[in-house]
Amino acid sequence: MAKDVWLPYEAHEIQGLPEASEAGLDYRCWDGGPDFPADPADCVFYVVPYMKPTEIAVRPLPAMTSVRVVQTLTAGIDHVQPGLGFLAPGVRLCNARGVHEASTAELALGLILASLRGIPRFVEGQRQEEWRSGFYPALADKSVLIVGYGSIGSAIEDRLTPFECARVARVARSSRATERGPVHPLTELPSLLPQADVVVVSTPLTEDTRGLVDAAFLARMKDGALLVNVARGPVVDTSALVAELESGRLTAALDVTDPEPLPAGHRLWHAPGVLISPHVGGSTSAFLPRAQRLMAAQVTKFAAGEPLDNVVRTIGR
Repeated sequence: MAKDVWLPYEAHEIQGLPEASEAGLDYRCWDGGPDFPADPADCVFYVVPYMKPTEIAVRPLPAMTSVRVVQTLTAGIDHVQPGLGFLAPGVRLCNARGVHEASTAELALGLILASLRGIPRFVEGQRQEEWRSGFYPALADKSVLIVGYGSIGSAIEDRLTPFECARVARVARSSRATERGPVHPLTELPSLLPQADVVVVSTPLTEDTRGLVDAAFLARMKDGALLVNVARGPVVDTSALVAELESGRLTAALDVTDPEPLPAGHRLWHAPGVLISPHVGGSTSAFLPRAQRLMAAQVTKFAAGEPLDNVVRTIGR
């Protein structure tokens, strides 16, 4: 019986993959095109094509009757969630922890600095040939709150450390201790929001986090605070955010939006005090080498019958 591994890249481009003949595997390349590279029923290990919409990511899943592992190349798994009902009990779903931390944390820091230091205003001033000098906020001495303190949240704090922040507070689903200090549970979020000058959202998109940043959340943020979203667009209530931006009370820097892509004419494009990047947190030169290392390591472990990394769910458990 065939044991196919579907990869979004040609196998020869991925260093470290086990030899197909020795591992008893056949490598097939599928990056979301209209034609499948082989019968999906023969696939035992499926690496989901990167940055493809849900309808493409889940398209082969109903026919993948032999699949044992579904490996995403994203930190979140929301884009494959609609297809999980087609999978047999025992199939392991793995995310890309370790792939996107560096790139996403870099962008989070870049968005914070650009927003505080007025970079968009300077760019516009350059176009207008206007010298827009003055005093601007610094990140130094600011209080930062990271909502969603997983591996990406931790990487963001790594990059904040040299900037002399007055305080970095951390929030996750449940409390725990770290070398840097406590991680507060979500239940304490209402009391932490009013203390933060910068609120960075880096949570996965789940039923619990969808709409987490709603009107009540935003109302608890202090006047003049900056909201940074490098998570998923639907974590934030767009209408509520636009209302706060248009009032001038808050500012925002968003790598993700809801809807996405943000359509022409949407109010968010022209809301005052907002900086928008087009969901490029993980799309950098750092992605491919890390993604290739992850794919090689995971397939090697699968072929050897060893436990896989980054298992976020086992179907039926």
